[in-house]
Amino acid sequence: MHNGNNQPYQGGSQKKRSGKNATTLLSASLLLALASTAAAQDASPGNTATTDKAKNLQAVIVTGTRAQNRTDSTSLSPIDVVPASALQSTGTNELSTALARLIPSLNFPRPAATDATDAQRPAQLRGLAPDQVLVLVNGKRWHSGAMVNVNGTIGRGSAAVDLNTIPLAAIDHIEVLRDGASAQYGSDAIAGVINIILKHGAQGGSVELDGGRYQRGGGKQWEGSANFGIPLNGDKGWLRIALDSGHQDPTNHGGADVRYPQLGEKQVFGDPAVSQHNIFLNSQYDITSNIQFYAFGSYRTRTADSDELYRNPFGYPSSVKSSLRALYPEGYQPLLQPRSTDRSLVAGVRGTTSGGWRWDVSANYGGNRVSLDTIHTANYAYLHDFGYTPDRFFDGIVSSAQQLADIDIAKDFNLSWLPNPVTLAFGGEYQRDTYRISAGDPSSYYVGNSGVGGGAQGFSGYSPVNTGSWSRSDVAQYVSLETNLTDKLGTSFAVRHEHYNDFGNTVSGALAGRYDFTDRFALRASVSSGFRAPSLAQEDYSQIGSLYLTPSSAGPGVTPGIYQTGLLPVGNPVAQLLGAQALRPERSHNYTVGAVFNPIDPLTLTFDLYQINVYHRIVLSSTLSGLNQPAIVAYLAANGVTNVAFSSAQYFTNAVDTRTQGGDLVASFRSNFGHAGVLDSTLSYNYNRTQVTHVAANPAQLDALGLQLQRVTYRDIKGLLANSTPRSKLILNENYTLGHWVFNGNLTRYGNFTSYSNSSYLLNQTYSPQWVLDLAGSYNLDDWTFTLGVDNATNSYPDKTIAANNVNGTIPYSNFSPTGFNGRYYYTKVIYHW
Repeated sequence: MHNGNNQPYQGGSQKKRSGKNATTLLSASLLLALASTAAAQDASPGNTATTDKAKNLQAVIVTGTRAQNRTDSTSLSPIDVVPASALQSTGTNELSTALARLIPSLNFPRPAATDATDAQRPAQLRGLAPDQVLVLVNGKRWHSGAMVNVNGTIGRGSAAVDLNTIPLAAIDHIEVLRDGASAQYGSDAIAGVINIILKHGAQGGSVELDGGRYQRGGGKQWEGSANFGIPLNGDKGWLRIALDSGHQDPTNHGGADVRYPQLGEKQVFGDPAVSQHNIFLNSQYDITSNIQFYAFGSYRTRTADSDELYRNPFGYPSSVKSSLRALYPEGYQPLLQPRSTDRSLVAGVRGTTSGGWRWDVSANYGGNRVSLDTIHTANYAYLHDFGYTPDRFFDGIVSSAQQLADIDIAKDFNLSWLPNPVTLAFGGEYQRDTYRISAGDPSSYYVGNSGVGGGAQGFSGYSPVNTGSWSRSDVAQYVSLETNLTDKLGTSFAVRHEHYNDFGNTVSGALAGRYDFTDRFALRASVSSGFRAPSLAQEDYSQIGSLYLTPSSAGPGVTPGIYQTGLLPVGNPVAQLLGAQALRPERSHNYTVGAVFNPIDPLTLTFDLYQINVYHRIVLSSTLSGLNQPAIVAYLAANGVTNVAFSSAQYFTNAVDTRTQGGDLVASFRSNFGHAGVLDSTLSYNYNRTQVTHVAANPAQLDALGLQLQRVTYRDIKGLLANSTPRSKLILNENYTLGHWVFNGNLTRYGNFTSYSNSSYLLNQTYSPQWVLDLAGSYNLDDWTFTLGVDNATNSYPDKTIAANNVNGTIPYSNFSPTGFNGRYYYTKVIYHW
């Protein structure tokens, strides 16, 4: 459900300055390092009694509220307002990377050699799963990506929104609500909400050209972008257009295989090569003085080359070794090529009646389609049986889409027994989700019966047993009330009901309040329940491969032949015989309490503590191996599974409860030196800790098989769901403006994290904290801006992975590293704006 109140952003939240003496006093007493940037500034303190002049300088927010006059300084919940200038100052063209450098509670690692996950990387908020944060654009729900993250990386099991489909050139500002908001917006808003507000109006525009490269390991990249407005029928409307196009070369920080030093460094390990093109439109037209038509949408294409693991020539199967050495004498590294097409369109009509009712009716479509090819590869079984193998395979297509219809109605009521208006809002939503898997070429999944490995090496294609088309619908209703009960006490209440046709009903509620003891100090708190519906991808995605076991490789008691292995949907009969059940929605309880303090005008301090309990959390099970043992084959056969045999399987399950506890601190300070310039300083810090508080009992079916199989393993419980994300992150930003010059420095400290092994606790590795310094300088000359910058100026790298875990030396860095492992990056920007 979207916010029916689309008020424009009105600037930063700085209050009137008290003068040079106050600034000097503050500098002496508060170290000046306590600061916060306009780049990711949290809600500043204050109340509704502030002056009109101060209000005009504050940011009117539209996220988490349906009142028309709520500003970031009077927010009942913690919210970051990130202007476009802050995003542009980060030196990256990726939205997720820019937000991660500005907001300490957001984590965006850079995994490599993980199929398509490195091309559609997921982001986390407050240490929770990537699909537990809701993404809105202009207050409307944005669609998720089609790829499912099934590898052993952060966010495993999620099919999250790809933030990088939204170009920086189209963005006016971003509001990040760090609080549960399912009662206001529905599914996914457990960790919070990221609301991206697009540029609007016919005035102004810019053209920008960026380029840069890493000091070593490749990674040269460039991007061109433009944004501009066009008036429609005089001043009755406008059309805003944003374009971008760019390319980045791959980076490589792989190592040599210690077993075969004569091969040299063959493994390419780093960011994939990516080319992308995008157009984003935003428009509005006045039908009458009180009714507006609006529409926005985008079309984006992205092609990547994702490196898989290198196949060395000494590991070729003996039966096809001579043919493979003729084709790839020095070994080969398959490349997975995901070609992503992302499209969206939102259109609606909104207005105000003579009685003061605000209404908004809209339709929303969004979808993602990913076509997969594997190149520079081979199918060993195909080569054995036919004497040749293609070196390029079409692996299939995954696609997802959402369709929504929304109606939102709101009005401010003046009641005689209350000093301030009461905002009543209510509405409804219809949502339909679809998901589809299409098969690849037969050669991409061919297995044969020779005992040689089948399927395209690197990424075996989707076979007919994986394919299908699925859909579901949801109908929701909500109502909310918001008011300041007194000039000091603000409150809000919301409740929402939803009905999904696949699992039934759910109800969420939220209550928030804020008390301003003075104009400079306030306390705020909220409590809410939330939910996240299982995605269709989690319910229905499958990736089933095959292998052939010869008499020598089958093992004692195991019948030679073809066996299937892979990820099974929860409705699959084999998965259900192994304990899979229909997925239920995740449930959550969110608690937040905090303070906002503005001791003197240049200084703003906010501090918020939170606890998020998630029940029936959806996770991807561990790999259940040994299913080809005679007892299990007999068990499956007794239950009607005789047409196919399995050696291992996985499925999604609601097997885990977690508790996340943490805190956010943001301190911002502005030093105005008059003719000597202005220094905006920011210190922001997040600490969060997630623990698995409960694991559901193992299904009786698994225990009865006698193989000691566990659905959720030690690595998931201690690592992927808990400690493989840094518990702490600190960002210190300094932005100094002097005449035509602007200098920006951003120092980030990422806390330690641990990689866990299922093999032995002796193979666990805790990685040291890492400091990263980004520097940039800009010169403004008339309508031009010239920027030179260096990210990771000190060329900091994470710890190297211990020998037992680095794949014989070829994978020297961890995929969990929150800042990647590319080292120093130099870049330049040229912008012409009007």
